[in-house]
Amino acid sequence: MPKLAEVCRYVRSKNAGPFWLTIDLFFQDREAYQRHRAAPALETVAVAALYGADPALVRRFEVDDLCVIKLSIPRPTPQGGVVERDMHGGQQYAPLLALELE
Repeated sequence: MPKLAEVCRYVRSKNAGPFWLTIDLFFQDREAYQRHRAAPALETVAVAALYGADPALVRRFEVDDLCVIKLSIPRPTPQGGVVERDMHGGQQYAPLLALELE
């Protein structure tokens, strides 16, 4: 089974305010997007488990025209807090790269 890093041309994460992170999955082409967008590993429940988030709070948006899936998850701690380890959220995409897709 292919890994997410193999079917996306670009994966990024960033802040979506002080309490949220957003992760964008840019698929290589329309065929890859259509084949893998329904993968169980990309469902909100699976993403919530991966990030230790409440599944009811994880949001997923499909942007068909761009072949992109956008995931929004609550930050584990507020941006800029004393235990903050990634102020800009730029490294939070990494756990997704090794996900196996169907």
